Amino acid sequence: MKLPRLFLALLSLLAVAAGVARAAEAPVKKAITHEDVWLMKRLGTPVPSPDGKWVVYAVTDPAYDAKDVSTDLWLKSLTDGTPARRITFSKPGEGGAAWSPDSRKLAFTAKRDGDEVAQVYVLDLAAGGEAERITSLSTGAGAPKWSPDGSKLLFSSSVYPGATDDEANKKAAKEAKDRKYNARAYETFPPRIWMTWLDEKRAHLFVQEARAGAVARDLLAGTKLAATPGFGGPNGNSGESISGEWTPDGTAIVFTGVMNRHDGAFANVNTQIFSVPAAGGEPVRLTNDTHSYGSLSFSPDGKTLLCAYSAEEAGKIYDLTRLASFPWPLTGKPKILTANLDRAVSGFATPEGSDRIYFTYEHAGLEKLYSVSYAGNDVRDEPSPATGTISGLNAGGRALTGLWETTTNPQEVYSFHGAPKRLTSINTEKAATIDWLPVEHFWFKSAKGRDIHSMIVKPAGFDRAKKYPLFTVIHGGAASMWHDAFVLRWNYDLLAKPGYVILLTDYTGSTGYGEQFARNIQFDPLKTPADEVNQAVDEAIRKYPFIDGTRLAAGGASYGGHLSNWLQATTTRYKAIVSHAGEADLIMQWGTSDSVLGREVNAGGPIWGDSPVWREQSPALQAGNHAKGTGFTTPILITVGELDYRVPVNNAYMWFTLNQRLQVPSKLLVFPEAGHWILRGEDSRYFYSEVHAWLGKYLR
Repeated sequence: MKLPRLFLALLSLLAVAAGVARAAEAPVKKAITHEDVWLMKRLGTPVPSPDGKWVVYAVTDPAYDAKDVSTDLWLKSLTDGTPARRITFSKPGEGGAAWSPDSRKLAFTAKRDGDEVAQVYVLDLAAGGEAERITSLSTGAGAPKWSPDGSKLLFSSSVYPGATDDEANKKAAKEAKDRKYNARAYETFPPRIWMTWLDEKRAHLFVQEARAGAVARDLLAGTKLAATPGFGGPNGNSGESISGEWTPDGTAIVFTGVMNRHDGAFANVNTQIFSVPAAGGEPVRLTNDTHSYGSLSFSPDGKTLLCAYSAEEAGKIYDLTRLASFPWPLTGKPKILTANLDRAVSGFATPEGSDRIYFTYEHAGLEKLYSVSYAGNDVRDEPSPATGTISGLNAGGRALTGLWETTTNPQEVYSFHGAPKRLTSINTEKAATIDWLPVEHFWFKSAKGRDIHSMIVKPAGFDRAKKYPLFTVIHGGAASMWHDAFVLRWNYDLLAKPGYVILLTDYTGSTGYGEQFARNIQFDPLKTPADEVNQAVDEAIRKYPFIDGTRLAAGGASYGGHLSNWLQATTTRYKAIVSHAGEADLIMQWGTSDSVLGREVNAGGPIWGDSPVWREQSPALQAGNHAKGTGFTTPILITVGELDYRVPVNNAYMWFTLNQRLQVPSKLLVFPEAGHWILRGEDSRYFYSEVHAWLGKYLR
């Protein structure tokens, strides 16, 4: 039977109308902006409750003005689909959340009204009401952890030498404030690290009853260990820190520390395991070897002490971080559970009721979930997303939670108990409005026969029929890896926004490809990695017809800045270069940075020795290439943080001076309030605008 023409026309109109309606419902896609990047909410590590029913996590609402930034704690059920709820509402941020053993209370740190420094607060979720401040130390408190019976809290604080109580710390602080001179004095190395001048204060562990008004006991004050000149907590990005764990019976604390913290200029500084009675007493050293340990954690049954382990092999520049265990009480040597895995363990967690330890590691741009038994060396894949990066892995009861992200999916909280399950939608709505594409992976064989992995990122409005300039961005480290992740400081899509294809290459020295691949940079700190960046550019041009091989740029930060300077010194193929925190001279960097011995090991000996690396691979000493026409012709944007002590500002000054001397187009940007990273919002916005302007000037 034939349908009437009028009816057919009506059906056609209805179909068109439905299509228009669906189009109207679809989110409008736009190119990413700096505001999209900077104001994307940022998540802290999720912490599941001991009963496995809840997960708490911090959410930061960023702002361009630091005084407008806020961080609050949120609570999400792990047993049903009830929406997450915000449980703190104060303007200052909360962090370091820790559950009480009965899953009723949360301890966290915050600097609230009336606090001069951060203190530990406890929120009773079962009873409701406001959080109560528990500690009142003049030196502040951080990283709280409940005792197994829930009656006490362990935390850390940095105190003055010889101070045995808070009154002594207050007196020492007043004396320091009242000094009429302003000077820093040092007799040991290092005087500074990353972005911090080290002062006389030392990180100690404290125990206090979990109630307001109780007296906090400094577990290290007055001990022979603390008085040992070389003893201290491990140094990190923000200086010295110390972290401990309650033993299963609650009678003692295990922690990590170093015995030769002042030997870093000429010897390895190894992190060892110690124990101290919770009631006070002299600490005991539990390990005494040349390895390093960290991330201490007890198995749910209390019979095993798990830790991260690094062999610290003499004469080598990189050691894999492996998962290790000791029987508890600690005896003998560590059992290396991932000895047969040629990858570094990033983080691990131990859910109850499981005979396996769950962990993540880097590989070819991804970080997925794996497990190993307590017997060791039977690593297997666990269900995890096919793309992206898992981080912040944590267990509580039988629950296993973490964060997952990709380049186009900013972080969200996930459950990894069984099939991965997204628990939050904090950034999904904003992400859906951005015109961006997943990264594309490719491999090639280098001139030295090594398998090299790269990713490319395409700009908004990408059209395969068009030709795009290529901007190869070089990661720092060198012991790191490009991740399929949402990046803040060198956001791939924001860099690509003007219409560039971004190339991300993991050259020799990168992590995620095995211990030897990372070690191959020894005695060859810049040349081969830079050659492989160039070879990756060649491969990308060959593989992708939409790349315009006549319009190339390169740039990077930290070690990526070192390689950017080396590329400017040794090739003329790029039309523009961007170098942030890049070294100018190997010897100057050795003498002014916060790291010494590793640079000597990498170069094959001290600067006064006979190793040719110091001269042959020092970027500044290649200036003769300018006269030959084989280097120092590419316009370069040089940026640096004035408070950077890892790659001190003198490197940028020297590199700018050298370019000006050779009359190469160059521009120097110095950020007075920045350290190794540009962390202020308006500074970041300006940085991206200058990078885009510099590339646009020479690539358009």
